[in-house]
Formats: sequence, structure tokens, C-alpha cells
Amino acid sequence: MAGAKRRKKSAVWRKIHALRCEDIKLWCVRRLPILKWAPSYNLKENLIPDTVSGMMLAVQQVPQGLAFAVLSSVHPVFGLYGSLFPVIIYAVFGMGRHVATGTFALTSLISANAVERLVSPASNNFTTSNNSGVLGLSEFEMQRIGVAAAVSFLGGIIQVAMFVLHLGSATFLLTEPVISAMTTGAATHVVTSQVKYLLGMKMPYISGPLGFFYIYAYIFENIKSVQLEALLLSLVSLVVLVLVKELNEKFKRKIKVVLPIDLILIIATSIGCYCADMEYTYGLAVVGHIPEGIPAPKAPSMNILSEVVTEAFGVALVGYVASLALAQGSAKQFKYSVDDNQELLAHGLSNVIPSFFFCIPSAAAMGRTALLYSTGAKTQVACLISCILILVVIYAIGPMLYWLPMCVLASIIVVGLKGMLMQFRDLKKYWNVDKIDWSIWVSTYVFTVCFAANVGLLYGVVCTIVIVIFRFQRAKTLSLKNMKEVECKFKTEADCESFQQVKIVSVNNPLVFLNAKKFHHDLIRIIQKDSASSQPHDDLNKCEQNTLLNPVSNGNCHDLHGF
Repeated sequence: MAGAKRRKKSAVWRKIHALRCEDIKLWCVRRLPILKWAPSYNLKENLIPDTVSGMMLAVQQVPQGLAFAVLSSVHPVFGLYGSLFPVIIYAVFGMGRHVATGTFALTSLISANAVERLVSPASNNFTTSNNSGVLGLSEFEMQRIGVAAAVSFLGGIIQVAMFVLHLGSATFLLTEPVISAMTTGAATHVVTSQVKYLLGMKMPYISGPLGFFYIYAYIFENIKSVQLEALLLSLVSLVVLVLVKELNEKFKRKIKVVLPIDLILIIATSIGCYCADMEYTYGLAVVGHIPEGIPAPKAPSMNILSEVVTEAFGVALVGYVASLALAQGSAKQFKYSVDDNQELLAHGLSNVIPSFFFCIPSAAAMGRTALLYSTGAKTQVACLISCILILVVIYAIGPMLYWLPMCVLASIIVVGLKGMLMQFRDLKKYWNVDKIDWSIWVSTYVFTVCFAANVGLLYGVVCTIVIVIFRFQRAKTLSLKNMKEVECKFKTEADCESFQQVKIVSVNNPLVFLNAKKFHHDLIRIIQKDSASSQPHDDLNKCEQNTLLNPVSNGNCHDLHGF
């Protein structure tokens, strides 16, 4: 017995000693992609475009960080932290060279459910006399960010656990119609949550099943409380943002640097609000005090993790799905590859580590990623350069944003979601290609709007699985005839006997265990039907061996040039 233990121990030690320095290096490069591209970074060719892209990205990150923090029901300054720390972590662990991680509308909306549920609003002011001693913020605000950080921490832990279990490969269940419908539905929720700021209304936080409809019911019931000044400023902001962004898109090939309309609008409205004293003269809601600096790291509230499990799963799944779609699109466009499982690790750590620095849940955003495309970014260096500029905002410029109107921030959020909302155009494509995909899109969107993004995503996945199983079981096996232009001849290796008849069949779905038995029965039936009546029954097996299978998708039996 002792000898067996010694042999087992020595075998383990041999495996450990067999690990070479090269193996450890390969593992590190695989798990830390920055070690692969950073040493070969071309300063002469890449630094200037990355610097320009980084500056433009920071201009967009700052207003989005402030806006998505408000969307997450926490103080705006925490959105600036969320635009800094997750970006650094993803640059080290992520594989998407053009993916811009940071605050994200959908994950912010999900975490807001937990914040509003566990820390009820005690005051409309961001700072009160109850000072927490951290950045001069109230205890109320620190409790709120504690909940949001706990959601981020647990959501990141779930993503890391999925990485350990290699669940990145399960993304084949997340079909294009499901992702498109879920993100469009979630964007609809985000727009709805900003209506109260656009109209200048004060209304309670409404969520839960059918909360989307209750919000609009409340708005119509209290339509007389709309603040005309806020409504007018919102309309002007929306028109200016949409118009300038459309012009930027139209003339992006002719102009080297796009006009940073988000930043210009923030500066102009802040100055105008300060000069006209709109906060006190008209009662216009503004961002308020933005403290300077970054507080010392602190662990999230672990005692509430069990109460935010639902939101954490929503953040983990929705954030990963949206981010992976952008990473894969970036890889396809610029001809490199991303590992689905490594992206789980990158986004998991981008949520876990920043949660110790008072950050809200993060993910990649479509608008920021598209900005990197259009400004010619080459690598994640662009994102790291944006972090330097965000640090400048945190330590120097932040307090100047006191007078920024909330309705302008809401306008920036709504216009930033234009790309997701435009996915409604996919309905025409799905209707022309496959009515079932169209029905999945519509039903997933309805579930997302009526309940929540994670519920819609779950419904879409379950619906996809059911339809796949149903389609596999009903796979059609067709016998291809009238092939005069193709001469098929088959010879055995044993006696080089020439068969004058070779059968070609097509199955309109992949062959898996779900439809293998049905396919075999269909094959025998086709052979029996097409075989000459004089052919003995014993020759069926021989005829079956000489049947050529043509895997044609969607039952299209016209593409036969490969034979």
C-alpha cells in the first residue's frame, strides 16, 4: 500500500517536473493576450491612430459613464470609475482589439433593480448631512454603490465560473435573432427609464413584470407635471445629437476627426445652466457635486450577495452576450480570432476586480466599439490612452460638471442606443429568410419588454432549443433525380465492380442523434422505392452502401456542383 502511494506521488512529481518554461510561457500568453500583441506593437504605425481614437473614446466615455451611473441609480462619479478600471482589466485579458469595455446601459438597468429594491430612496440630493467620510458623499449614496458593486462582483464570479466550466462554447445556443431581439428589447427598457428625465418629471421607481406599461400609465396620468423647460432642452439636445452624428457618419471618410458633439453639448448646456441659474430659477434637475479623486479600495458588501443573485445572473449573461457579439464582429471585420471562453474570463475579471473600486457592472458597448472602428484604432492601446484622460477628468475636471442638466444626460443615453433600436430593421430580413426566426425575434422582444432582459434571453434560448429539436426530428430526406449533367460512378476497392446506379440523397438538417434513426428509415424507403422491382431484397444493403449523401441546408437541392 505504501509502495503504491509512493509511486503515485512520484508520478505527480514527474508531471510537475515535466512542465517546461515554454509550457508556462504558452499558458501565460494564452490567458494574458496582452503579452502576445504588446511586445510586437508598432509605435510608428499604430501610436498616432490609437492616440486619436483614445482621445475620442474618452470624450464619449465620460458622458456615458455619468449617464449610465444615474441609470444604475448611483451617484454619477461612480460611472467615471466604471469607465476606468474595467477598461484596464479587459485590455490585459481580452482578445477583442477593437472592443470598448466600460459602463453599459443594459447591465446598469439590471443592477438598478437591486439598488432600488435594497436601498429605498431617502433623499433626492446626492449629498446630505449624513456624511460617510468617503469622497464627501452621504451614507445613502455609499449604500447604493455597495449594492451595485455587489451585483458586479457576483456577476463577475458567475462569468469566471462559466470560464472554468468551459461554457463559452455553449454560445451556439445564442442565435442571431435571440441576441438581436433581447438587446432591442433591453434598449426599449432603457429609453423608457429615461423618459422621466426627458420630461423633467419626478416619479417613483417602477420595475417588475409589466413595469414597462406601468411607467407610461403613470406618465399619462401625471402629464400635467411635465416641466416645459426640461422638455424643450431635451428636444433641442436630441435633435442636435442625431443631426450631428448623422453628418459625422455621412462624411467620416472626408473628415479625419469626427465632431465630439457629446462633449460640446455637455460644456454648452452646463455653461448655459450656470449662467441662467436654471437649477433655482426653473427647478431644472442637474448632476450636482462631483467629488475629486479615487477612494481607497473596499470589498463589496458580501452579506447581500444572496439577495442580488437574480440581477447578478442577468448582468453575467446579458453583458457577456452583448460583449461577445461585438468581439466576434470585430474579429471578423479585421481578420483575427477571439476565444469565446477567454472572453468569459476577461469580462468576469472586468467585473470582479473593479467592484473593489466602487464600480457598477460593465460590458462592451456598441457605440464605443463603432467609434474605435471609425477613428482607425489598431489595438487596445487606444482604450488605455482613454483611461489617462478619464483620470484627468476624475482629478481635475469632474467638479465643473455640477451644472450639467439631467435631461441632457438622458438625451445622450437615448441617442447612444440608436444602433440597438435600429435592429427593428432585422424583422424584414428574418421574414424573407425564415418565418420561424421572425417569430422567435418577435416573441423574444415581447418577453424582454414585458419582463426583463434576462427573462427574454432565457425564453429565446429555450425557444431555440425546442425548435432545433423539432426540426431535427422532422428532417426531410430527399432523393435527387434528373441529374443528367452529373455522371456518378462508384468502384469498390475489392473487385473494382462498377455499379450502374448510384443513389444521391439530401438531408436538410445536420445528422445528429435526434434524427439519425429517422434518416436511416427514410434512406431504406427511398432505396426500396427507386430500386427496380427485379432487384432482390438482399441487395438493399449493397445499394445503401453506394448511396451518396448530399448535405444541403434548408432543403435546397439545387447546388450540386460539388459532385
